[in-house]
Amino acid sequence: MSTIRLTMAQAIVRWLVAQRTIIDGRELPLFPGVFAIFGHGNVTCLSEALEAVKDELPTWRGQNEQSMALAAIAFAKAKKRRQIMVATSSIGPGATNMVTAAGVAHTNRLPVLLLSGDYYVSRFPDPVLQQVEHFGDPTISVNDAFKAVTRYWDRITRPEQIIQSLPQALATMLDPADCGPAFLGLCQDVQGEAFDYPARFFAPTVHEIPRPRPDRRQVAAAAELLRTAKNPLIIAGGGVRYSGAEETLAAFAERHRIPVGETIAGRTILVHEHPMNAGPIGIQGSSSANELAAEADVVLAIGTRLQDFTTGSWTLFADDARFIGINAARFDAVKHMSLPVVGDALECLSELGEALRDWHAPDDWARRAQALYAEWNRFIDQRSGPTNAEVPTYAHVVGAVNRLCDPRDLALTAAGGMPGELCMNWRAKTPGTFDCEFGYSCMGYEIAGGWGAKLADPTRDVLVMVGDGSYLMMNSDIYSSVLTGMKLIVVVCDNGGFAVIDRLQRAKGIPSFNNQLEDCRRTGTELPRVDFARHAEAMGAIGIRARGIGELEEAFRRAKAADRTTVIHIEVQARDWTEGNGSWWECGTPEVSPRETVRAAREAHLAGKRRQRRGV
Repeated sequence: MSTIRLTMAQAIVRWLVAQRTIIDGRELPLFPGVFAIFGHGNVTCLSEALEAVKDELPTWRGQNEQSMALAAIAFAKAKKRRQIMVATSSIGPGATNMVTAAGVAHTNRLPVLLLSGDYYVSRFPDPVLQQVEHFGDPTISVNDAFKAVTRYWDRITRPEQIIQSLPQALATMLDPADCGPAFLGLCQDVQGEAFDYPARFFAPTVHEIPRPRPDRRQVAAAAELLRTAKNPLIIAGGGVRYSGAEETLAAFAERHRIPVGETIAGRTILVHEHPMNAGPIGIQGSSSANELAAEADVVLAIGTRLQDFTTGSWTLFADDARFIGINAARFDAVKHMSLPVVGDALECLSELGEALRDWHAPDDWARRAQALYAEWNRFIDQRSGPTNAEVPTYAHVVGAVNRLCDPRDLALTAAGGMPGELCMNWRAKTPGTFDCEFGYSCMGYEIAGGWGAKLADPTRDVLVMVGDGSYLMMNSDIYSSVLTGMKLIVVVCDNGGFAVIDRLQRAKGIPSFNNQLEDCRRTGTELPRVDFARHAEAMGAIGIRARGIGELEEAFRRAKAADRTTVIHIEVQARDWTEGNGSWWECGTPEVSPRETVRAAREAHLAGKRRQRRGV
């Protein structure tokens, strides 16, 4: 058997380079790059290996371990999980910084390979710099924290272990059902140890994501149930996008005359004007999709986790509505006693369409969906249309950007007030032009994710929509985008703090407290505010202050024409939100309180609880 003597770190890197994938008929690297911040736990061995292949496997320097891993996640999302980025850190705080990002990837079912330094197997130099010692168990390191937020976890304590571990980690990341982050802790002394690896371990290997076909009996049962439906509704989730089933779903819905409500992860699967588009569904959805959900007798849930923001904490649907769950993951397909169809979304829709043949829902149901959707769009026109207001709303900002953007531009956001305003007010000009990280609702994803999405597709503009609160949490990848030449357009909506959480706080009868800047503890009477445009300029970006929508539109045109990242700072209303879609969200409310406002909120909470389905 032919062997190659390499260090463990060198072997990992050579194996990564050998993995290939097929995208649109082209063979490309499966691992197209590495985000790295080097420290003593990965700089002496892993960086030596990465430097040797810097042209084949580019290494991108991050500014923060969490943000670089978030960039890797956004990259995977933009690539529909067909390419995977690597993020590497040292041991200690560098590693634990990535735990939050691992939670984002795990929740959203997105692949990323995390490589962190780990303790010394020999234990001779213990305790080493950044080592957290556990008195009763010396085998524990901070890397054990990743176990809760990864799909695959391993600690490499001998160089030959990667022969088994790397293929298993990759199989997990490519599995449509188990997809998520994989973590390898690389013990610092073992990274430099050599082993005679089989040469065939490094043979170029082409991977294609499998498309599991559904069980024929499940398809037949789903078709039989759908044929009984008078008011069927499709819920389209992110799994449709990862399957590449957008066109198939659009044709299926139109042929069978079934309205489609999009989840947050599923937004822009359909273009805005598609005849069966019923609008976004759920708490951050439309009144049209939510009213249809209340009337639906059969719900076809495709590629969705059915999280509470999609289901209105399970208050949107009638008690006797039946669910069909099409999902690659059996765990998701059977939720709430759904009739499961386990398999790839594209394959399941194709086979279900064949089983249904010429069946379609009643025409009056489709006409009702279109009428409700038209009514919703008239409402959105009023909310997001042009305005002369000196301080506009989030909706006005979204509407202005939407009117001026190119059809392929990607709108990207996460957490706070922007997800709801974007989900409700954005009009898709082409499919696949929306990224809202709301599975983990991670503040700080926006700018880092924008950088990763731009790396994934430099041919389109990435429009990062971010609030002032999220901006202050994580903004250093403005510099990353300037450093790497990956231009972003960042619109900072400044409402003076954490306004959407202030909204929830007040909705529960609690006075504004510690969310808005004006309501937090401080010394002195003057309230300092951040000039986000000048802050961005300090990182090499173009900064523009805009007052009102007219100035925003001019600033956006300048940003489109600019040669580098541009940050537009605009003040917006803190307490004017797009509301009225009929949804309810379960959120803990005090059972007892001396405040009458809180007691009233508790009564409203109990009324909402009475609307919930009981898991059937």
